[in-house]
Amino acid sequence: MLVPELPEFLSSLGGAEYKGFIISLFTLTAMISRPFSGKLADTVGRVPVMMVGSIVCFFCSLMYPLLTSIGGFLLLRLDHGFSTGFKPTGQAAYLSDIIPAEKRGEAMGLLATASSIGMAGGPAIGGLLSNQFGLEVMFYLSSAFALISALILAGIKETVKEKQTFRLGLLKVNKVDLFEPRVLAPCIVMGFLGYSYGTVFTLIPDFGEFVGIRNKGLLFTYMTVASLAVRLISGKVSDAWGRKPVLQVCSIMIIISMAIIATAESPNQLILGMALYGFAQGGTAPTMVAWATDLSDIQYRGRAVASFYIFMEFGIGFGALASGFIFSNDPARFSLSFGICGIMAALGLIYLLIEKSSKN
Repeated sequence: MLVPELPEFLSSLGGAEYKGFIISLFTLTAMISRPFSGKLADTVGRVPVMMVGSIVCFFCSLMYPLLTSIGGFLLLRLDHGFSTGFKPTGQAAYLSDIIPAEKRGEAMGLLATASSIGMAGGPAIGGLLSNQFGLEVMFYLSSAFALISALILAGIKETVKEKQTFRLGLLKVNKVDLFEPRVLAPCIVMGFLGYSYGTVFTLIPDFGEFVGIRNKGLLFTYMTVASLAVRLISGKVSDAWGRKPVLQVCSIMIIISMAIIATAESPNQLILGMALYGFAQGGTAPTMVAWATDLSDIQYRGRAVASFYIFMEFGIGFGALASGFIFSNDPARFSLSFGICGIMAALGLIYLLIEKSSKN
């Protein structure tokens, strides 16, 4: 709901040159918080970790209309990243706890489908609200949705059997807590493929406006609706055929979609590129999380999921930051920015083809 409107909001504050920080600061905090959320998910429990994510999102959305300086906005984006740093870590670990391994891809597909429904409706609703009623209404509704999420979590049964009571000592992260080596392969692939995601969310609002699309959120709606069409299918296919073959196909689709977007000169071509990218993301997301949990030890599943998301956020944050600097508010650089995304996806594909250390 927020992301498509934030570049214009930041520009209205006089910070157009900082657009690359909208996604990168968010993902930086998410990445830094992952070792903590992973350790807490394995000790305190999955549900408290998920709850922290929802509560942070609730408060941050309320604060956007109040912190109207550039510095305040950037600080809030930094804080908002804790929501993503905690919620998906606990969520993926929780789901892996309650679903048999042979149906894990299908389950992750269901989770990704639910996420896509929100991401399909959110940008369109956000664009409509901001155009008709102003940005404040959009921010407050986003906060209300986060509160509903927290209320739902309050009724969920914990899956960690021997959970500990939270104490400050649990926030001490040792070297072993920083990364789970069992999930190195999916982490590397996610880093390469995540670059394009950061670029898309940073530059597509401006690109959409450049080619004449007024409601910029609709481009993200096309992307997420397309992803809905394949999320359930890709999860089941990866259970049957393996994670790597599905990811190889998805990587090829990302390369093609980035080529289409990089050369887009009309709304229809940009929509086509976004829709194809949505198909690719629809297959990538559930398959990647399933692969990471396949390789994890149940005792350290929170750490494994956190490690995976660290690499994902590094890829997204680096893509957002780099593309923001490359673009520099010059429409002539759209092609270069998205062309680099295609190159990064190609590197991910090459790694998938040569990596032999895991059977998936």
